[in-house]
Amino acid sequence: MEISKTRSSFYRRLYVAWLVDSGAATSVPALMQATGMPRRTAQDTLAALAELDIDCSFEHTQGERHNAGHYRIRDWGAIDRGWVERNLPSIKDALGYP
Repeated sequence: MEISKTRSSFYRRLYVAWLVDSGAATSVPALMQATGMPRRTAQDTLAALAELDIDCSFEHTQGERHNAGHYRIRDWGAIDRGWVERNLPSIKDALGYP
């Protein structure tokens, strides 16, 4: 099924937010591994969550150097996390993710 760029961008953001919130992928390398997306796409998608009013923040690990830490969803805003979870198979299928 061919989907529009707008829909694929929206779905990608929802899926990344779900991966972070569920603990399945809380770092850029983990997102890359879970989805197959390039580093820049993973970074841009995390940054773009704010456009959907999803509050995602990076929490630095105390005592670690550089950018050691993980992402965390603090608030889903107007997005229904339950809807995302219920529709994960179709979201992943539309995006071509494993």
